[in-house]
Amino acid sequence: MKLTGQTILMTGGGSGIGLALAEAFLKKGNDVIVAGRSESKLAAARAKGLKTLTVDLSSSDAIASFAKEAVAKHPSLNVVIHMAGIMKNENLPKGSDPSIITETVATNLLAPLLLTQALLPHLLTKSEATVMTVTSGLAYVPLALTPTYSATKAAIHSYSESLRWQLRETNVRVIELVPPYVRTALMGERQAQDPNAMPLEEFVSEVLTLLEKGGDQILVERVKPQRMAGDVNLQKEREFFNTQNERLYAIRKPEFEA
Repeated sequence: MKLTGQTILMTGGGSGIGLALAEAFLKKGNDVIVAGRSESKLAAARAKGLKTLTVDLSSSDAIASFAKEAVAKHPSLNVVIHMAGIMKNENLPKGSDPSIITETVATNLLAPLLLTQALLPHLLTKSEATVMTVTSGLAYVPLALTPTYSATKAAIHSYSESLRWQLRETNVRVIELVPPYVRTALMGERQAQDPNAMPLEEFVSEVLTLLEKGGDQILVERVKPQRMAGDVNLQKEREFFNTQNERLYAIRKPEFEA
C-alpha cells in the first residue's frame, strides 16, 4: 500500500489503534479523515491536525448518508480503513445482555460491510484505491469470554477474502489488518496498562513497515501464533480458495451476473 499522498477515511479513529494509525498516516503526508460519534474524541483528533466527520455506525440509514457526505466533502478519498469496534465480555450461561450482541454485530460487522458497499462505486473510479478491514487474532482462535466480538472478526475475515476475490480485476485492493492483543483501552484501563499486551507504538511501527512491503494480510510477529495455531499452510489455503472460487464461479456465472 502506498503510504503517502492518499486521502484516508478511518472509522473509529478517535482512540486506540485507530487514532495512533491516523496520526502516523498524517505524519507521512496523507489527508486523514477520522469518523466517529463521540464529539470529545473527534475534538481531540482535530487538535492533532486530523479532519473529522460525525457518524453513528450502528445506524444503517446513517451509514448510507454518511458515505455520500464523505465523498462530497473529500472527492479525492481513495482509502477506507474500518477500525471502529466494540469488545465486551459476555457470560452466556448467566444470560448475556442482548444489547451487547446487537450493538457488537452492528458496529463490528454490519457497519464495515454497508460502508464498503456504499463507497465502492466511488473507489472504483480511482486509479488506485484500498479497503482495509480490521479483524483480530481472535478471528482465528476466539476468546471465549467475548464470543460475539470474536465471531464478528471471523466474519470480517471471511468477507475480506470474498471482497478481495470479487475485486481482483479492479483497481481496488483489499487488505486485512490482523491485530494481536494491543495495549489500548478497548476493554478499559486494565488492558491499557497490561504488560502482556503489545505496546501500541510498537504495533503501529510494525504495521507501517508491513504495509510498505505489501501483502493481503498484515500480520505483526505477535499475532502469528494465533493466526498459525492450526498449522495453516497459507499457500495451500490460498490455492484451495482460488481453485474453489474459480470452479464455482464458472458454473454459477450466469446467475451471479444476472
